[in-house]
Amino acid sequence: MSSIVPQHGEQDIDLVEDDHGASAPVWCEAPVLGSDFEAVVMDLLEGKCKCRRRVAVFNLAQGWVRDASAEVVHELRRRCDLQLRDIPEALHAFTDRYEGCFADMQLPLPIPIGI
Repeated sequence: MSSIVPQHGEQDIDLVEDDHGASAPVWCEAPVLGSDFEAVVMDLLEGKCKCRRRVAVFNLAQGWVRDASAEVVHELRRRCDLQLRDIPEALHAFTDRYEGCFADMQLPLPIPIGI
């Protein structure tokens, strides 16, 4: 019987959780040997997951798991900035959740009345 635990025990595995609304959230398809940070970023930029909810990274050999969504969003923003392009519209809800939907907006300063 084969194990679901990757054979490369020290490998970190990144997975994207997709939310399809009425149905329960699912993990996007990933290779048997797992998916790394670079693959997740490229999959998101290429639109392979439709309703991104979060990115989890885990290492079974070391016994830990953590939310890496903010790191992924930071990298998406960095790459799009380097390419002088906007983050794809399909990623806006995901990026807004982790970097704030008003991150690029300058709020007006109050103007004193009756000076």
